Amino acid sequence: METYLLLKLHPQPITPETFQPFGQVIFAAADGALYGQADAQLQLQAGTPRFYIMRLAYRGLKFDRITRHQQVTQCLGALEGQSWFIAVARPTPELATPDWETITAFQVPGNCFIKLEVGTWHAGPYFEQDAIDFFNLELSDTNLVDHQTCNLFETYGVEYEILPQPIAPDEQPALLT
Repeated sequence: METYLLLKLHPQPITPETFQPFGQVIFAAADGALYGQADAQLQLQAGTPRFYIMRLAYRGLKFDRITRHQQVTQCLGALEGQSWFIAVARPTPELATPDWETITAFQVPGNCFIKLEVGTWHAGPYFEQDAIDFFNLELSDTNLVDHQTCNLFETYGVEYEILPQPIAPDEQPALLT
């Protein structure tokens, strides 16, 4: 019999401040607003950008693998206002694996998207619905040439489960001006 840890993650509501070590949260801005720090700060110069809609089917809320991209930022957001989850760990450029003890989960409301910083370890998107369409901005060959995955079960003997908590309507940020 093999022993391992099943770690339960309680996702926190995402804010620009809480997500800052991993990337950015981008909310709607008024039309005509000038480009600034609240806009996604992208790193896409290493290839041809690919902006597409990916359809994901429900696959549960457990994971034992986490991935990073070391050459590109990645943007993810759900269409149709769907709420979803992502687990992340800070970039570890000098190491081949993440700090498994610091993996945290966020609940992302359907009124924003996230930009993952170069090197941010991430697992997801995860969700409770049957399927969700996500827009995804990365490079056309990211999943071929810049896709490093750590098997957390084999490396550390851990698996994670996200335990959902509903987002109250008053916790969803309003339009920024």
